[in-house]
Amino acid sequence: MTVELQWPYVPPDGWTAADLDQLNLDGPYGELDALKHIELVDGELIVKSPQTEFHRRVILRLGLELERQIPDEFAATTEMDIVLGERQRPCPDVSVVTAIAASDLDRTYYAPEDVLLVVEVVSKSSEIRDRETKPRRYAEAGLRHFWRVENDGGRPVVYVYELDPATRSYSLTGIFHDRLKTTVPFPIDISLTDLSR
Repeated sequence: MTVELQWPYVPPDGWTAADLDQLNLDGPYGELDALKHIELVDGELIVKSPQTEFHRRVILRLGLELERQIPDEFAATTEMDIVLGERQRPCPDVSVVTAIAASDLDRTYYAPEDVLLVVEVVSKSSEIRDRETKPRRYAEAGLRHFWRVENDGGRPVVYVYELDPATRSYSLTGIFHDRLKTTVPFPIDISLTDLSR
């Protein structure tokens, strides 16, 4: 049996962050299940490609390790949207948000004031977005801390950035290969070699 995919039509004025909560991707045969995870960047819907095992492991293990080590007033979450503006609703791989915001189990996104740290694990299909576009949007929205994780032959390398509030852009504060140890935005000590094993 052949099932024809029913793609949503683009609204006349383009997509907005509010549209994502209304977008129905459940067809009569569940044919769009694989497309349920989308994000909005610069007004365009981005359908995330299937992730690699490296990507999945790093997201899962980094999220768990952050949850274990961060202060009690924060919580770590994975793959939850952040609404940065009317046409910006990216979905970082890992985020650290306030515990108060995370306690709302019905929410579908966070606001910038809820977020302390965002992490993007770079994939082949999202290199430009993860390295350039999304960090620029995060900085413009005032998110103070950004980490980018690259795959170096199956080993994670973490690039740590902090927001310069005067320029609303990120400055690189460190590159970590085997162990991520820093005191900003909170004391953290993570074995990077364990993240992809």
